[in-house]
Amino acid sequence: MRHPARLTLLLVAAVLTGGCSGKSSADAAPADTKAAEGRRGGPGGGNPGSRGDTKRSAPSITLAATDVIAVKRMLVEESTPIAGDLHPIETIDVKARLEGDITSVTVREGERVRSGQTLARFEASEQESNQRSAEADRAAARGELATAQWNYEQSQELFKAGAIPERDHKAAEQSVTTARARLAATDARVRSTASFVVDTRVVSPTSGVIAKREIESGEHVARGATMFTVVRNDVLELAAAVPARRAMGVTAGQTVYFSADGREFTGKVARVSPTIDPTTRSITVYVQIPNTSGALKGGAFASGRVVGQTANNVIALPSAAVRQGRDGLPFVYRIAGGALEQRKVALGLVDEVTGLAEVREGLAEGDRVVVGNVGTLGAGMKVQVVGAPDQKPGG
Repeated sequence: MRHPARLTLLLVAAVLTGGCSGKSSADAAPADTKAAEGRRGGPGGGNPGSRGDTKRSAPSITLAATDVIAVKRMLVEESTPIAGDLHPIETIDVKARLEGDITSVTVREGERVRSGQTLARFEASEQESNQRSAEADRAAARGELATAQWNYEQSQELFKAGAIPERDHKAAEQSVTTARARLAATDARVRSTASFVVDTRVVSPTSGVIAKREIESGEHVARGATMFTVVRNDVLELAAAVPARRAMGVTAGQTVYFSADGREFTGKVARVSPTIDPTTRSITVYVQIPNTSGALKGGAFASGRVVGQTANNVIALPSAAVRQGRDGLPFVYRIAGGALEQRKVALGLVDEVTGLAEVREGLAEGDRVVVGNVGTLGAGMKVQVVGAPDQKPGG
C-alpha cells in the first residue's frame, strides 16, 4: 500500500515551505518600510528630489473697477469747510413811539415792504390838536417879537433925543430879548408836537419782509411795545467757526461755495473776527450770500467751503489713494505690468472738503492707482481688476 508513504512526503514538504515563508515575511517588512520612507523623502517626510518645486508663486489680489482710478488733470482748490445757519442781514423790531389806540394795520406777515411804507396808524386827534396849538402860539410869539422890535427902535430914537430916560430904553431892549426867547420856545414846541403827529404813522425802517405782526386794529398799545418785526433778507449772513490752524487761510473777499435746501449757492467772505476764541480755539468767519430773489429763507442750515488757493489743469487724485510710508513720506500703489508697485509722490494743494490732492511729482496722466481700503497690499502683488473696461495689458 503506497498511501502512507505519499502522506509522509506531503507533511515534510509543508514543514519546509512554512520555514521559508516565515523568513521571507520578516525580510519583507523592512523593505516595505524603506520603500514608504523613500516615497516620503526619508524619515523627515521630505522628498529630496522634489525640493526644487517648493518655490511659492507671488500673492495676488482681485479688485473691483471702483477700487482703481486713472490719474487725470483737473482743478484743485484748497478750501476750508464751514457750516452754520443763515440769518437775514438785518432783523428790526418796530416799536411804538407813543401810547395810544391803533386805528388801522395795513400789512400782514410775509408781505414785502419798502422803506418808509406805512404799516399802521394810531389815533392822532390829540397829537394833531397839540400841533395846531403850538403853531398858534408860534404865530403869536412872532407878532410879539415884531411889536417888541418896533418899540425898541422907537425908544432908541427917543433916548438919543433925550425924550425918555435910559430905564425905558433898557426895558424896550429887554422886551425884544424876551420876545425872541418866547418865539424860540414855541418853535421847539411845534417841532415836538409835529414829531408826535409823525409817530402816529408807523412806517417800515427798511425794505424787507414782515416776519411778525404783533398788533391788531383797535388795540391799545403802550409806548415801547413791539408792533412788527421786519427782516431784510436780500442778503443773508452765515457766521461759522473755523479752527485756528486754518485762520491764516481765510480772508475777506474769498469765494464761498455752499449748499442749502438742496441747492447750490455762491457767496463771499465779508468779515473775519480779529481774535481767536480761547474756549473753542476757533475764529468766526462771516459769509454774506446775495438773495435778491428770496429763494433762501432765514434760519436754513448751510454747509460749504471757503476757497483759498487754486491750481488748474494739474495732475490730481483722490486723497484716499495716498498712503503714508514708514519714513513718513506719502506714496501710492500704482498698477504696472499687472502688479502693484509703490510709487512715492510729492503732493501740492489738498482739498479736504472734496477729497482731492494735487500730485506734483511721481505720477503721470493716465497712471492707474489703487484707491480706498481694499485690504492688505504689498509691492509685487499680482492684480486682477474685475469689471474694468478697456483694460490694457500690463496696466
